[in-house]
Amino acid sequence: MMVHGRIRRRSFIAASAAAGALAPMSTFGQAQDWPGKPVRFVCGYAAGGLTDLFARLAAEHFTAKYGKPFIVENRTGAGSIIAGDIVAKSAPDGYTLLFTNSTAMFQNQVVFKSVPYDAARDFTPVSMLSAGKVPLCIHASVPGNNDLAALVTYARKNKTSFGTTGIGSLAHIFCMKLNDTFGIEMEPVHYRGEAPMWADLSAGVTQAACSTLQGAWAAIQAGNARPVAVPTRTRSRRLPDVATYYEQGATHPYLLLESMVCCVAPTGTPAPVIEALSTGMVEMKARPRMREFVDKFGLDDGAQDRASFATFIREMGPLLTQAVRELNIEPQ
Repeated sequence: MMVHGRIRRRSFIAASAAAGALAPMSTFGQAQDWPGKPVRFVCGYAAGGLTDLFARLAAEHFTAKYGKPFIVENRTGAGSIIAGDIVAKSAPDGYTLLFTNSTAMFQNQVVFKSVPYDAARDFTPVSMLSAGKVPLCIHASVPGNNDLAALVTYARKNKTSFGTTGIGSLAHIFCMKLNDTFGIEMEPVHYRGEAPMWADLSAGVTQAACSTLQGAWAAIQAGNARPVAVPTRTRSRRLPDVATYYEQGATHPYLLLESMVCCVAPTGTPAPVIEALSTGMVEMKARPRMREFVDKFGLDDGAQDRASFATFIREMGPLLTQAVRELNIEPQ
């Protein structure tokens, strides 16, 4: 129950169990007056991307809701490990939260030799936002229709480079699984971000690339890129004429994988604070700015609550981790 913007009543044991871990009793007293000071949203990725924009919308919403500053702090580098380490070592009092993505939560443990935290042990789920249907696009010069067959036919006869947003990313997984499915040998080319990846595809340096719809949109609109497939079993709302991998005969479970961006708190954060944050994230769905954001990025929905996030972790997390293990990556 919320009174005057503060948490007053709590069911300690039930709420804590739902959050994933019991917080120390001393922190429950602190939770009674949360937020009593500015709250930091530490974002593991650069300004302007999906993770950062989700954090900024949330900061705007909570600042208005509670009348206290919620501040986004971008701490980029090492696949969000720097930001994750900061938050994992922060006091579990609700004043330092991490905004990151599924790669940092699941794939990093395979991609990097040493990660200074354990995502499953050190973080408690707060809210997640599906990253939507990430389109696979091909360069305009690749002959054929707007389908996988065009890419497969080309790759069987020509050297083909496939742009990804990093080792172990969904695009990397998709590239290698398409190679296995169709008996081709596309070469993954890893970039540090979407902008240079789409720039190279637009210029014809690479022949295929895969990442967010928003990132691809300028290249698609300019006629430099043609979307040919999307993951999951349903088509994208913004690309209704583009068939899924599954519809085009690429039915391996890894080609149904989804990614997300998320907010997590240090384990031990009081359950009432986790609940207030989770509930507040879901409340954003009704705000015009969030509806515009969801539509712009071609997402299926707004922020989801901690229970939905926990389900994603349980069902999708092991698949994402195993898919990266099967890439036989040399840990960095």
